[in-house]
Amino acid sequence: MSILSDSNSNGIKPGPIHDEGFSIPAQREANARKAESLGARVVAEFVDAGESARSADRPDLQRMLEYIATHQVNFCIVHKVDRLARNRLDDVEIHRRLVQAGVTLVSATENIDETPSGMLLHGIMSSIAEFYSKNLATEVTKGLTQKFETGGTPMRAPIGYLNVRKRDEQGREYRTVEIDTDRAPLIRWVFKQYATGERTVVDLLAEVTARGLTTVPTPKRPSGPMARSGFFKLLRNPYYIGIVRYKGAEQPGTHEPLIDIDTWQQVQTLLDARKIASERRRTHDHYLKGSLFCGACGSRMQLDYPANKQGIRYAYYVCSGRASKRKNCTRRAVPVGVAEQLVADCYQDIAITEDEYTALAAQVEAAFDERLASRSQELAELTENRRRLQNESDKLLAAHFADAIDLETLKRHQDRIRAGLADIDRRLASEHDQHAGARKQLATALSLLVDCATLYARTNDHGKRLANQALTDGIEISEDERATIRLSEPFAALAPTSTSSDVRCSSTSSLVETRGVEPLT
Repeated sequence: MSILSDSNSNGIKPGPIHDEGFSIPAQREANARKAESLGARVVAEFVDAGESARSADRPDLQRMLEYIATHQVNFCIVHKVDRLARNRLDDVEIHRRLVQAGVTLVSATENIDETPSGMLLHGIMSSIAEFYSKNLATEVTKGLTQKFETGGTPMRAPIGYLNVRKRDEQGREYRTVEIDTDRAPLIRWVFKQYATGERTVVDLLAEVTARGLTTVPTPKRPSGPMARSGFFKLLRNPYYIGIVRYKGAEQPGTHEPLIDIDTWQQVQTLLDARKIASERRRTHDHYLKGSLFCGACGSRMQLDYPANKQGIRYAYYVCSGRASKRKNCTRRAVPVGVAEQLVADCYQDIAITEDEYTALAAQVEAAFDERLASRSQELAELTENRRRLQNESDKLLAAHFADAIDLETLKRHQDRIRAGLADIDRRLASEHDQHAGARKQLATALSLLVDCATLYARTNDHGKRLANQALTDGIEISEDERATIRLSEPFAALAPTSTSSDVRCSSTSSLVETRGVEPLT
């Protein structure tokens, strides 16, 4: 906060404390007293409430510099030098403009003036302010990184959780995260509804807003409905399954997950599929829309309804590259009925028989068993580390009761051991859940390929659209009227490799590795 004054004394009217907190009114009173002691009258006041002095690009600071350039002012009174700038270069530039305008900088709490000793003190205080600001930023970053590494939440928790302050047994305050009992049920409902595949993000956002989901209020922003962009990010946020993401890294957190792994994976699969198909709406003109690609140039095929001379319209799929003239493609239009039959015939190539299902299922189970056996040593080491930490905890407790260590030392070691045990338990549970989840997912994918051609033919348009989104990364139609399905994982590794499908995984074992968890290091 800064006050500009001329040579005639006058008071200054304080602002409302509840709007500015207690710091600004206190600074205002101190600055007013300083102006009175100088025999000066306050002519203007500039306050950048909530803004950091680390940057000179602050609205009221810039307005103040413009004011002194166009008005006759004798003094610029600040509460402290670091209220004006916490960057030495900014301080020099601001002071230069004050001197250029004939304004004397005065601190209400520091003995700075235009004398040599006053200017020396000004420089020292400015340097100290810059050091304090940079050192504080470093310490804060270090603390947040340490919190992240121990499973804490170093940022504002997403909607569904609340950042809270608590006190330990020693009365020391600490910050943690708790489930928001009002919003968490609505978040769970959103994930479960989207995982069914029957809803879109836009529909869910409208309905959950009607059910009462609002953002958590902050000092600067009241509670209100979620924005669409924030809702998309919500569905992608791994925090809801217990994973904290900070500066690009991910770490299992100590907070309670809201969503189970299976529901999360289903939601991510649907989001990926609908992104590929460029779908943003629940209503579709045709179930193949967004899934067909030109086999000649690779452009997406778009639905078109040209009319003949009698005004009768027919439905065709045309190459968007040719239609927009972005590519020199000669691909002819494909009648919708022909495209439907070509895709249906494609499913005949990727379908597997019951005998093939039995053989492939056995390979999947064997590959998972082999992988689990290879990781048994790592799991055994984790179990042994857990036992060692528990024994250490027992010995420390016995030593405390024997007056060998004091209470503070005991608590410090117990906190360390508790964090280590929690980390081991999370990693063991994660290994079990992800291993079982991946095995179940592959078994489900394999069962979907059994006689999938018949199922595809019998289902309705909505079912066909979901099948094309879930099983494929696109379907190409070539010049010679042949369709080729680009199977998505894990179906690409499970389908017969002798077909014309684009199989991108060489073996079941390699797919099992890609679906498993990260090494326990």
